[in-house]
Amino acid sequence: MSTADSTVSPSHHGTVLVTGATGFVGSHSVARLVREGYRTRVTVREPGQQADVVAALRQAEVDPSGRLEFAVADLSSDRGWQDAMEGVGHVLHHASPFPTIPPETEDEVILPARDGALRVISAARDAGVPRVVMTSSYAAVGYTLKPDNHYSEADWTDPDTEGLPAYHKSKVLAERAAWDYVRAHGDMELTVINPTGIFGPQLSDRPSASVGLVRNMLAGRMPVVPIMYFGVVDVRDVVDLHLRAMVHPKAAGERFLAVGGPSVSLFGVAQILREHFPTAADLLPSVELTIEQVQEAARTTPALRDAAALHGRIPVISNEKARSVLGWEPRDVRETILATADSQLRLGLTLSNGS
Repeated sequence: MSTADSTVSPSHHGTVLVTGATGFVGSHSVARLVREGYRTRVTVREPGQQADVVAALRQAEVDPSGRLEFAVADLSSDRGWQDAMEGVGHVLHHASPFPTIPPETEDEVILPARDGALRVISAARDAGVPRVVMTSSYAAVGYTLKPDNHYSEADWTDPDTEGLPAYHKSKVLAERAAWDYVRAHGDMELTVINPTGIFGPQLSDRPSASVGLVRNMLAGRMPVVPIMYFGVVDVRDVVDLHLRAMVHPKAAGERFLAVGGPSVSLFGVAQILREHFPTAADLLPSVELTIEQVQEAARTTPALRDAAALHGRIPVISNEKARSVLGWEPRDVRETILATADSQLRLGLTLSNGS
């Protein structure tokens, strides 16, 4: 897949600044940008993280060849951002806190997500960067239930929705703050990408939450799954959509949902894996909890609150805008799930003992 305007040389775009490059999407973004010839500057919280980015490029079989540089800047501080933005033509802002366990207070997630986004966008504006492409989430779109279960870019999750996890609320509030800032100043462009569950090949030793689901299934750690339907999108397609949004004139001021196809359930993911890896059949989930069981268990198990909030509904999530405006063509969901599993096997997961 190519960017929206492949006739324009990457050298004419100036340096691309990437935040969150040690994360799942960020690592793939850096690999894609460098592979296509973009000079890429990565922000890290501390110099030691540079090795993680280089290791991800090695895993992706990409040689930076002098096109990769680093800047030290933290989302929680103004320090370093002015230098990081010097000479930058585009910004891909992927970084946002994702708690592995529910935080003690919502502000532990909300404040760094919102303030960090504003810090990046403000620094970009001060440096004269014409457009920032920000990674938000389907969490900011489809977690306030609708009677018809159909969701598009016109929809917003109400942050006051009962039972809404702190992470989801942080994505809503951070994205709204970003739009408010850009509208108030009027002299720069913002484009937002709202991915559903992101799966696909892993470039680091730390699996994302979505990839971790597949890994845990194949390792036999999830004999039971909650009833939960969600959108799936390949990380490589998420990056492709960001790059298209980065250069396409019609992307300015728009948000784009990223989903590969119809929603699937966790049990459906297990079925895809079972068909492709019959030797893992005994390791994969064999029971799907009802929504009543999920809601009861969520009272004491925070990890189930996401599933409980969806009430077992099957969301119909549109990717028509990304397809029609930006020419985006995502991979099939089945292909993405299998690529996720194959990646885990290449990284050392064994189906015989689940280690």
